[in-house]
Amino acid sequence: MLTYEEIVALEQKYLLNTYARYPLAIARGKGVYVYDVDGRRYLDLLAGLGVNALGHAHPRIVKVIREQAAKVIHVSNLYYNEYQGLLAEKLCTASGLDRAFFSNSGTEAIEGALKLVRAAGHATGGPEKCILIALENSFHGRTMGALALTGQAKYRQGFDPMLEGVRFVPRNDVEALRNAMDDKVCGIVLEPIQGEGGIQESSFEFLQACRQLADQHQAALIFDEIQCGLGRTGQLFAFQHFGVVPDVLCIAKPIAAGLPLGAFLAKERFAQHITPGKHGTTFGGGPLTCRVALEYLAILEDENLLEQVRRVGGYLSQKLRELVDKFDIAVEVRGVGAIQALQLTVPGKPILEGALAKGLLINVTQDTVLRFLPPFLLQEKHVDSGMRILRRLLADAQKQEKAAARAANSTAPAVE
Repeated sequence: MLTYEEIVALEQKYLLNTYARYPLAIARGKGVYVYDVDGRRYLDLLAGLGVNALGHAHPRIVKVIREQAAKVIHVSNLYYNEYQGLLAEKLCTASGLDRAFFSNSGTEAIEGALKLVRAAGHATGGPEKCILIALENSFHGRTMGALALTGQAKYRQGFDPMLEGVRFVPRNDVEALRNAMDDKVCGIVLEPIQGEGGIQESSFEFLQACRQLADQHQAALIFDEIQCGLGRTGQLFAFQHFGVVPDVLCIAKPIAAGLPLGAFLAKERFAQHITPGKHGTTFGGGPLTCRVALEYLAILEDENLLEQVRRVGGYLSQKLRELVDKFDIAVEVRGVGAIQALQLTVPGKPILEGALAKGLLINVTQDTVLRFLPPFLLQEKHVDSGMRILRRLLADAQKQEKAAARAANSTAPAVE
């Protein structure tokens, strides 16, 4: 096995410089824990940015991968395979939508959904029916179409020109949404819970207005549930938590338990506008990934993991609120189930680094938001372990903040 130093040296020499990695090289995982190359254990409350919902090395997933890899891993989409139709049936039946397309990732699911609603718009309203409405502070991926929908300038900077025809509105601003809508709009695209944007929920009233306006203007309502879907809210789909049904649904991250797979699901009236030759993929929907995805969905049911997400997620919310009550620098808890955030008044990176040093993996987004995307296997005892570490780190950070404020006040010139 390579040492940590050897791994870092190779990456720094040969990889494109796209990631500001933390000083950790993970060698293996088991359940809610991962282990570095030196054997040190870490409690994983990030789960591969929401991918490892079943934790690490789940025995049923390992078994299925071994069995299927010994049969066939990949076949072209020129041919049928045993599992793609079964997975499409499972997802469509569970969601109430009609058809599925399988991609390799979430951003590809977004790209396919954009093509779908533009094709439908052209068919029903002509070439001018091509406008998309997206939300400020959103994140939909890093390909060019997904970037055009991402309502954060820092991700688009340097890659202009973007895909044309996107209008941004603030989240939960119904009036702004109404003003942006007209018959040229072919789709409204949003995350029911903004993930990278800081775990920011859309209100029921706003989602309901999106649904009503999409119907009124013959546009598609597209939900990006790549991070918040497939069980993370305690419901299989986040829209079931909010009670508003989309026309198109994009999913990915945990669906194949760590293997690359994404999908978009669509109602028939939109799906009918994609015909042979209009869209495709080489790798999406292969027998290995689809069989693993079927096993993932079966495990959610067999192990009653959605109920566990709801129960332990409630406990996590309670413990995070206790931190807000105790520390001035912790001001708000957001999210639900296994997608939650703690809003701070100070930069989160030093706390993340301190947590890493103490054996806890979390994430920081929007500079001051601690993000938690734990495995669905998480138990109350794991929450308690993580909170003990966070309490110590927040206490130290608050002392430093107060000391800095006192020092600044002591050096400030007197006001006459």
